[in-house]
Amino acid sequence: MDFSLPLRKIIHVDMDAFYASVEQHDNPTLKGKAIAVGGEHRGVVAAASYEARKYGVRSAMPSKTAKEKCPHLIFVPPRFSRYKEISKKIREIFHEYTDLVEPLSLDEAYLDVTENKKGMESANLIAREIRQKIFEQTGLTASAGISVNKFLAKVASDINKPNGQKTIHPDKVESFLEELPVEKFYGVGKVTANKMFSLGIYKGKDLKKRSLEDLIKLFGKSGNHYYNVVRGIHTSEVKPHRIQKSVAVERTFFEDLFDEQQINEKLESLGEELHQRLQKNNILGRTLTLKIKYKDFSLFTRSITREDYFTSPEQYFNTGKKLWELRPFDKAVRLLGLSLSHLNTEEKKQVSVQLKIPFEEFENL
Repeated sequence: MDFSLPLRKIIHVDMDAFYASVEQHDNPTLKGKAIAVGGEHRGVVAAASYEARKYGVRSAMPSKTAKEKCPHLIFVPPRFSRYKEISKKIREIFHEYTDLVEPLSLDEAYLDVTENKKGMESANLIAREIRQKIFEQTGLTASAGISVNKFLAKVASDINKPNGQKTIHPDKVESFLEELPVEKFYGVGKVTANKMFSLGIYKGKDLKKRSLEDLIKLFGKSGNHYYNVVRGIHTSEVKPHRIQKSVAVERTFFEDLFDEQQINEKLESLGEELHQRLQKNNILGRTLTLKIKYKDFSLFTRSITREDYFTSPEQYFNTGKKLWELRPFDKAVRLLGLSLSHLNTEEKKQVSVQLKIPFEEFENL
């Protein structure tokens, strides 16, 4: 590892099966049972309890597949307002220790505790305190990873899950990375991992043998990242004010839509909702994207970029209709979404990007 780089103390906190754990905590009859947050008859699993994961049930899995893998699986409708309420409490705990908190989602965040409000030297002890406070105040467990950069902390947080933590000390970084499977490296997806396997690259030590030139030739610009990260070089800072790059609204339908009038009504509703969210945060944007998910789960997206900013619900609706007409298939639709990017967010600000799933539809499941 390059010790000329400043060593920081980074903690990655990740709640354990967050949505499912909230449901089990709030409804004790669900404790110890295989549950999935989501709709039973259609849609996808938003979260699965550890009891369900033993059967291969995973988030983003179609509910039908999940039920086939675990016939006794219990489906619970999501309660996003409740998850946000608890997430807020958890973040308040983080801020007792540092203001350098970078949330990744409702249930995980990076913390830079190199210098912290408690004046504590040990990041390991800070992580323990945070996890204990989370449990005391919410009844939920969290796991944590502690190391010298974000990448290592995130990898470490997964090692002793659930309800555990792992510290990768500076003097252990090199040996840890050499034994780490390449599919665990940040930025290595399934396709890249399979390519690496075909080249005889299975662990960090195999990756480390490759020259920078070789990696760039094989993987393009990403080769530079792989060369550095396997040597423990990951300089991304914890950013408490991430600039939001897009604002989106999506709607999953209880029944598939095919009728043109219904589609127009939904697009109009989405356009109005998007406009309200943008107005609330004083945001404008130039690129509108339509997202369509079909009954067979295939996806289609298409965008239009204007020279000037979109400013009204009518513009979102009319542009959305034009994008709808460009769709390649006339198939039943299960999800529609509109998102705006190329925003006027030069100043640092955060905007919620929410997945809109109507609660009334889950109540009918």
